[in-house]
Amino acid sequence: MYNDNYVAGYQKSSYLDNLQSIRNLPSEPVVIMEVQRLLDNPMTSASELAATISKDQGMVAKILTAANSTLYGLPRKVSTIEFAIVILGFENVKNIIVALSMFEKLNSKADKNWNRKKYWTHSLATAATSKRIADELGYLKSGEAFTAGLLHDLGVSIIQRYFNNEFQSINKLVNEKQVTYLEAEKEIMKITHQDIGYFLGDKWNLPKSLNEAILNHHNPANTQENKALTSIVHLADYMTEKFDTGNFVWDKNIQLDYSIIDFLKLGDERYLNEFLESYRGIFKTIWKQ
Repeated sequence: MYNDNYVAGYQKSSYLDNLQSIRNLPSEPVVIMEVQRLLDNPMTSASELAATISKDQGMVAKILTAANSTLYGLPRKVSTIEFAIVILGFENVKNIIVALSMFEKLNSKADKNWNRKKYWTHSLATAATSKRIADELGYLKSGEAFTAGLLHDLGVSIIQRYFNNEFQSINKLVNEKQVTYLEAEKEIMKITHQDIGYFLGDKWNLPKSLNEAILNHHNPANTQENKALTSIVHLADYMTEKFDTGNFVWDKNIQLDYSIIDFLKLGDERYLNEFLESYRGIFKTIWKQ
């Protein structure tokens, strides 16, 4: 369960205790448990897995949307879940299902400071970019990078839904004092959306590497084990802001952590900047405003 000493170095907050006490905080979705049961059986076929997934047509649509993103890098159009399973592989499909199930569980109402479409666009852009970066840099578990990118801002959705008064106060503080959202979160709640996302990921027993990427996506140097994965997500997240994708204000003025140069073996700052610029055209072509 949750490790009190693993909260990004910030002081313990009563909001973590409050999260523990929220009775309707989403539990692991049934679809994930069904898929995991099938994947534990080596005799499971793609058609059997597809049949289970197809019970949720909303999930089907989102998996196909994710798979057909040009940034995801598939060589041909994916039109059915069974084909998606064959071309993506069981493990990648499972990772996408886990991430999308969390989004469905946390579906919240829009308000003046919350645009669900922009949140989804930003999350999908970060996920697809994370996978493309992972593939380009030779990170073997690119499906894991996709999932980590999709879930990196999970904590923002938790704040908006379960702590809406604080959510509004954070937005007000940002607008009045021109501080960053991370700074406002710390001032209002004493913790950040990174900590809260980690808390829920731990509650759902997600792999530690994914939880670490959620916890440290703004500060990858703090990651204890898989610095490469966290750095990939951080770089993808930064790109969405740099190239004005999705207009997700929570990442406004995000700072690039140059320690990722070493973690991703990018050579030097000049090469990193060239690497970033190589994505500018891709973002303009795919993620049109």
